[in-house]
Amino acid sequence: MSVRLAHLLSIALLGTCFVTAPAFAKTKAHTHAKSTAPAKTTLIWRGDVATATGVVNEVALAWQKTGHGSIELQPFNTASGIDAVASGAADLAGSARASDGTSENTNLTFTPVAWDALVIITHASNPVSNLTLKQVHDIYYGKITNWSQVGGSNAPIDVYAVASPGDGVEYSLRSLLFGRGNQPVAAPRLYVNTHKLEEGVALNPNGFGAATMADIYGNPKLKAVSINGKMANSANLADGSYVLFTPLYLVTNPRSPKAAEVQAFIDFLQTEPAKAAMRKHAVLPYQDGIALASMEDARRNEIFAELGVRPSRLETTPNAGARADASIAAINTLAAAQQRTSSMSRPPASTPPASAPSAASETASQPSAAAHSAPADNTTYTVAKGDTLSSIAEKNSVSVAQLRDWNHLKNDQIKLGQTLQISDR
Repeated sequence: MSVRLAHLLSIALLGTCFVTAPAFAKTKAHTHAKSTAPAKTTLIWRGDVATATGVVNEVALAWQKTGHGSIELQPFNTASGIDAVASGAADLAGSARASDGTSENTNLTFTPVAWDALVIITHASNPVSNLTLKQVHDIYYGKITNWSQVGGSNAPIDVYAVASPGDGVEYSLRSLLFGRGNQPVAAPRLYVNTHKLEEGVALNPNGFGAATMADIYGNPKLKAVSINGKMANSANLADGSYVLFTPLYLVTNPRSPKAAEVQAFIDFLQTEPAKAAMRKHAVLPYQDGIALASMEDARRNEIFAELGVRPSRLETTPNAGARADASIAAINTLAAAQQRTSSMSRPPASTPPASAPSAASETASQPSAAAHSAPADNTTYTVAKGDTLSSIAEKNSVSVAQLRDWNHLKNDQIKLGQTLQISDR
């Protein structure tokens, strides 16, 4: 059983949180126009609810209206979508994070299709409307525990998070705040996905959590606080002045029997009907914000300097180069897609302190110690019983690909007692 599958099974046992919100029950976009042509291909999309809201819901309708096949939507969370694409149970996955470097991700393709803002949310009635990056960091770290410490009421800050360690929103935010996406945080109340977290915050004036701008768009019960005086809006996202932003990705399997149809859908995202559909939820089409990719390293360095964070090896030089390569590849892919879609017909004129009980949609409390994990000083590791290449990579804050490269491994097989190099030094 994979580590990811184990996480999913444990989450499934958390209880009533598993019930998907009615607005995101399993749906299918059907073509209503009468036609004698052969039935079009149905593509199955599974992934995080933030990407579903920001990108796929509206785009699936636009895809349908242009005479293509249908998109069956199965929104749940990031890990479930990536696993489904890897196993062939789905054709597309939605993710608010890039590949995390694990073996489960390395054989899949992550294509950035849009930009969205990561937002810190609280109840609409909460008087706090602005937080600094440092305050957000310290709240998640467990150093700030009362709203009065950030100019609010004398009440505990009830921090909520998504249970899955690979959740796209949580992973991307923690990568910026702590230098590593799998950083434990002081969030005693965990949810199965972002929508359930939002429901919890909407019921609690002291709630605090992370979502995306697109996912809370138009929700009167929630408020996104500004960060360092900058609101999360389309303009501040486009120019990068709101620093907590992330690409939204479609994850595909190049070995899929529907690879051609999947590529056609990704190409469609570069057309004006698809871009207009994204903008309905304040999402920025990827090519419209291509300048954000070029400022990625500068942005992260600025945030880390402000917070005094030392990123793990997993998040530093190797991934910086990968991000740059990915940005260049994305630009080239988008240019090619535009050429392919230029002839497309257009339609007619995405351990904390204890807190009070929450809604029934909450999961059981799973406290985690909030502590920075410095990279190991040793440069080698001896394989112990029960170790896998993935678990060793996670323990030492490196990627599986790096371990393979440093140790000249052709696959993920390792032996008990084997000595592995865990650093490039």
